[in-house]
Amino acid sequence: MKELTFEQAMERLEEIVSVLESGKETLDESMKLFEEGTALTAFCTESLKNAEQKIIKLTAENGQEEA
Repeated sequence: MKELTFEQAMERLEEIVSVLESGKETLDESMKLFEEGTALTAFCTESLKNAEQKIIKLTAENGQEEA
């Protein structure tokens, strides 16, 4: 997968969901889209996890407690 931003990955996921919901693709194409979608979901989840860890680290460095 090429290097994407979180926003680009989310946009592509929305496109994939729209195409899959239309029901116009063949089974093979739907499976390819589903596979791409799961990879994008994993990428987005990891991006959010990294952002959360960075926020926790930054707030801890500034002497603030996590609520």
